[in-house]
Amino acid sequence: MDPLSDVLSLLKPRSYVSAGFDAGGDWSIQFADQHDRIKCYAVISGGCWLSVEGVADALRLEEGDCFVLPSGRPFRIASDMRLAPTDAGTIFPPARDGGVVTYNGGGDFFLAGSRFAVSGHNAGALMAMLPPIVHIRRESDQAALRWSVKRMMQELHDRAPGGFLIAQHLAHMMLIQALRLHLAEKPGDVGWLSALADRQIGASITAMHADPAHRWTVQELAERACMSRSTFALRFRETVGETPMEYLTRWRMVLAGDRLENSSDPISVIALSLGYESESAFSTAFKRAMGCSPRQYSRDGDRALRTRNGKKAAADLPEFVMG
Repeated sequence: MDPLSDVLSLLKPRSYVSAGFDAGGDWSIQFADQHDRIKCYAVISGGCWLSVEGVADALRLEEGDCFVLPSGRPFRIASDMRLAPTDAGTIFPPARDGGVVTYNGGGDFFLAGSRFAVSGHNAGALMAMLPPIVHIRRESDQAALRWSVKRMMQELHDRAPGGFLIAQHLAHMMLIQALRLHLAEKPGDVGWLSALADRQIGASITAMHADPAHRWTVQELAERACMSRSTFALRFRETVGETPMEYLTRWRMVLAGDRLENSSDPISVIALSLGYESESAFSTAFKRAMGCSPRQYSRDGDRALRTRNGKKAAADLPEFVMG
């Protein structure tokens, strides 16, 4: 797979909800930390402002616009940003999939959205690699994303056979579609995602993902990028935000964490598959990157899985997409 597919496949979307929000008059609503949730929206009518934590300027959204919030950060939507915000928890009760919450009588603004959670120890780290906002403006691009949002709403509302699997594929499709469009519109942004759009730096990242066990050197990666070693090292750090070797180690540890959490492979096998000659060398690198030993990480993952299974009924209760 390509690097973007590698990362998104590890996010493992689950817990899908789709619904609508119909607002009237003046309003301002604040949403807390989204706890590893990714949200996709389409503005069906009216307009509003969107403010995401860590992003300097509020974004104006108009009818037809689509946007995705891949990072799980707190955010605010409002008809007027000067208004004091109301906490979303007081407005959005649990609701059925495909339902609509009406606020202030509705009629002035309508937003359709789909939300899905991502799971796993690495979810937070993987989401941090994604942009805080993806804003889709072009009509041709909006149409495809709007179709995906509405289709997910339909699948979750109808609950036809196979609907859950369709929702899962739609979740991945919406996210990939939005991120592709983001890359096309903002190729000069700094960060891992934008680095993939850089033909030379992207080639080196693709090489690391294709063979993470290889003993890559900066020189080898520079050759993949068709650059001198010094120029490559500088440009990689400027584009990605870390050195090539730091990126390689971090990606190896993400892969290791996924296998510790989702497979029965012994640590020695995982270590060898990721290019470490000994379990002790791998464990040292893992603890430095992840903050705990592989065995502790694996035990914590097993405990979390047992807890999730034991509380499945509660975890699967519907929650409104905006909340």
